[in-house]
Amino acid sequence: MATRRRLSGSPLAWLIWGLVIFFFVNLAGVIGSVVVSSVGERWFDTWLPTAGYTTRWYGEAWQEFGLGPVLLTTLEVSLLVVGISVLIGVPASYVLARRSFPGRRLLYLLFLLPILMPPITYGIPLATVLYKYGFAGNLSGVVLANLVPSVPFVILTMTPFIEQIDPAIERAARMCGAGTRQVFVRILAPLLVPGILAASILVLVRTVGMFELTFLTAGPDSQTLVVALYYSMSAAGIRAQQSVDAMAVMYSGMMLVLLVVALRFVNPTQLVARVKEDVD
Repeated sequence: MATRRRLSGSPLAWLIWGLVIFFFVNLAGVIGSVVVSSVGERWFDTWLPTAGYTTRWYGEAWQEFGLGPVLLTTLEVSLLVVGISVLIGVPASYVLARRSFPGRRLLYLLFLLPILMPPITYGIPLATVLYKYGFAGNLSGVVLANLVPSVPFVILTMTPFIEQIDPAIERAARMCGAGTRQVFVRILAPLLVPGILAASILVLVRTVGMFELTFLTAGPDSQTLVVALYYSMSAAGIRAQQSVDAMAVMYSGMMLVLLVVALRFVNPTQLVARVKEDVD
């Protein structure tokens, strides 16, 4: 207890707390400036807009950047990635949780590589292959690219859930005459609903926020919101900065909602502990 008190009152502790406060103050300043700009009529060299406030920039951003089709594409990509990832990841998680075979740990680490590596490192060769075979530039290419990190997320989330289920339940069901399909559908599936929901939300957040893989494989009609936001900032022409800021606020708000929902069902410390355990 005395050591903890000395540490909390040491100059190092004050320095750390000062850096943390400095970081959050700057973060709040950046976010606040974007939000204020998105509702300000004109804002140049003053602390706050002097010409009043308005919400018309959100309507102009919606019309100028065609956010309706963009949001629809984002929803389509996200739902397809979530559905396919769950269909692939849940059976793979079951095998990793229930079966012991040579190279199991190595296989698990291979599944984790797309999470541990920056997406751009494998995104460029992946996009090259997808373009070569005609998948990139449309919705299918975006979905296939996003599956690479999404399936490992499902495996990482679902494996602990399956390991917590007593195998005796499955053996009892088989002794009563249930087949593999019946055991999975009637016994395991209801018990795994919380895990599947957590994995789906996690993949949804990852897909909506994935820029690199989507940018490398998307075409004009398959851009998600994050890619459309990038093009709105970098495209040629003159456009109101407030419209871009309004689009950024909408994207940030959507990501914030998804993040809050994800944290409601997923404990990040458990995922980190799980990765560390399998790596060790």
